[in-house]
Amino acid sequence: MAVRGAEPGVIWARPERAGRGPKPTFTRADIAAAAVRIADAEGMDAVSMRHVAAGVGCGTMSLYNHVPRKEDLYELMFDAVSSEHELWEPTGDWRADMMRVAEQTRDLMRRHPWVPRLMSPVYGFSPHALRYLEHCLACLDPLDVSYGTKFELIAMVNGVVTTYVRNEIDTAERVRNLPWSEERENAVRIAYLGAQIASGAYPRMAAAFARESGDSGESAPVDMEGVFRRAVERVLGGFATS
Repeated sequence: MAVRGAEPGVIWARPERAGRGPKPTFTRADIAAAAVRIADAEGMDAVSMRHVAAGVGCGTMSLYNHVPRKEDLYELMFDAVSSEHELWEPTGDWRADMMRVAEQTRDLMRRHPWVPRLMSPVYGFSPHALRYLEHCLACLDPLDVSYGTKFELIAMVNGVVTTYVRNEIDTAERVRNLPWSEERENAVRIAYLGAQIASGAYPRMAAAFARESGDSGESAPVDMEGVFRRAVERVLGGFATS
């Protein structure tokens, strides 16, 4: 829902409040903070204009004077969490700096599991998002490629991080909804997979599992932190010029 007659536009180019009347007791930052609190506690689906209005202590229609469209509310939220990025002085090692960016972005998404749903260029031009992009470009100063290629690199790193975290979130949600323990579910699936591998129908997979399990006959737990870093490193390596 949007206020009647609302036009497409960038909320940052508009005054904080449309219309006349007494000065409100809350700001855009208050609106964003209330929406973020709701999303963190109850998920994105709970973020409604009515719910946010209650969070800042105003009527729903009054909130539309400040945030004409739901998309504007999402942009306020995205900007609010973008402010959590630490912007350090680049070290001169662009790969190490971009790995740090990736890990920091992953931590941000873990704190705010709804953020992957808002990862879109539509919300990429808010004040804090622009400062984040400028920081990434500063980290990439030593990389001798065009700015267009640097933007592609940033987008691909963010894509890897978003995909990784979204998979974590989806897995955690699936586990929470199981009618029995995760261990019991995994045991059943591992037993089924073992029977399929032992059937001889999948010789390459059998060889892979045999190599991974080694002498113990048991596969080592997957190092998900290592998987994440290797995925990012491979993206960065694809852009290296030497």
